[in-house]
Amino acid sequence: MWRRLAVSGAIGICSGVLCWAIMRHLGLGACDFNYALREAGELLAGRDPYTIFHGMPSYPLPAAIVGLAFVWVKPEIAAGLFFGGSSALLAFGLTRKGYTRLLVFLAYPYWAAMITVQWAPLIMASALLPWLLPVTTAKPQLGAVVVLTYPTRRGLLGCVLLLAASLILMPNWPLRWLAGVSQHTHYVPMLALPGPALLLAVWRRRDPDSHLFLLSSLAPQHWFYDSFILWLIPKTRQEIMATVFLSWGAGITRWYLTPHSWAEVGAWAVLWIYLPMLTVILLRGTEASIRERQKQMFTGVHTPATAMAALSVEDH
Repeated sequence: MWRRLAVSGAIGICSGVLCWAIMRHLGLGACDFNYALREAGELLAGRDPYTIFHGMPSYPLPAAIVGLAFVWVKPEIAAGLFFGGSSALLAFGLTRKGYTRLLVFLAYPYWAAMITVQWAPLIMASALLPWLLPVTTAKPQLGAVVVLTYPTRRGLLGCVLLLAASLILMPNWPLRWLAGVSQHTHYVPMLALPGPALLLAVWRRRDPDSHLFLLSSLAPQHWFYDSFILWLIPKTRQEIMATVFLSWGAGITRWYLTPHSWAEVGAWAVLWIYLPMLTVILLRGTEASIRERQKQMFTGVHTPATAMAALSVEDH
């Protein structure tokens, strides 16, 4: 436990300092986390937090409640604290059964999230730490994917309590927030070519990771950082490194080619991130089937599906 805490703390400090340095150098304040900070400031002052955006995108009120913990410091420091804390919590959740899964921090979507101060690492952490599940209400298009695939009684109760608290503070905030949802530009991976190919994950529907994959492919997303939650899927070093390596194809493509539409962004996300994850799910099922057939052949127990495979091996 102490080693996990030390490693998670080190990752949190390093990522937080780097995020702060980037925000300070670029003069972006807290970048996208500015929305939560502004809503929190207005809420603290007793004003309507949704009047300050005037048609601009806004976040659900639970995001402002989370932002209350950071309004006391400069925006760039708040960005470092928020992103560093999110990274530390994610690292702590990932190291529950070893340290191999820390390799997910090398994925391009994580770094895209860092330079824009996004919620994706914290949302991903909530899948691994049930008591953290209420933060999914701050970004529901991603949070719903995690809630539906990693539900716990304690986590769901926390979501209900946080939503109840937000409604007590401002009963009509859902209507105010929904009025600005149309301002959010986005793409849906399943609808971006070659997105329909992602339906092949249904073939491995008994694998819980396929549920996360399919729900994420149907969720509206704004940029590559929203796909970071997909790194809950790979478990082995080979799976993680393969998907991490290919994910940088999206970053390199973005660096040299400016997308002309959200459909193009979606196509890049599908090509470099979603299709590699689909391959992981499909191959994992194939490998599991092979191991099961081998086990049954060596133990002499054959199901109808494996009897022919056993006979074929014996013939050779």
